[in-house]
Amino acid sequence: RAIASARTSSDPARCLAPRMMPIGVPKVAYRVPGAQYASWVDLYNRLYRERILFLGQQVDDEIANQMIGIMLYLDSEDNTKPISMYINSPGGSVTAGFGMFDTMRHIKVDVSTINVGLAASMGSFLLAGGTKGKRLALPHSRTMIHQPSAGGIRGQASDIMVEAEQILAMKGRINQYYSLLCGQPIEKVERDLDRDNFLSAYEALEYGLIDRVIEWSK
Repeated sequence: RAIASARTSSDPARCLAPRMMPIGVPKVAYRVPGAQYASWVDLYNRLYRERILFLGQQVDDEIANQMIGIMLYLDSEDNTKPISMYINSPGGSVTAGFGMFDTMRHIKVDVSTINVGLAASMGSFLLAGGTKGKRLALPHSRTMIHQPSAGGIRGQASDIMVEAEQILAMKGRINQYYSLLCGQPIEKVERDLDRDNFLSAYEALEYGLIDRVIEWSK
């Protein structure tokens, strides 16, 4: 039995083959270079190794910190290879989104943004914030732009005034960035962001939010 066990463990095919994929979060088999055994890793972690990021949820501090950390690491690892960020997000926190946006512009590597479903609110802002010439969208994706939402402001009157001033200042910065990134006059941007404004992939291209619609190759 001991001899049979030794033969089994020395079989290269058995060493490289991972166990059955666990149920739950999608996982793929991956063997770290130099490792003897393959193991199941989170699908998105596997994509990170190929310099592919996926923003598929509401933008909040937690996901923003994760994306920022990954972008900083990939930039330090190799600042000659671009990063691809796939976006399917309803938007979310403006401050968290600005953290991601500033990081995208801080790192040396190019960041290609791709709208694969819905890029709304802060999602559209990040889409437009990708490297010029590398902002893409799938044919049936949608983009939605609007002014920042104040949410439920509570507290004393003076506190509400401070919050309102911050919202207006944030609105002004967002309008200026949209104008700069899309090449649109600031007056037009202010009108277009006054209410929820949905655009098709080709309308987003015409507006300047993206640079190219990815056509079907089949």
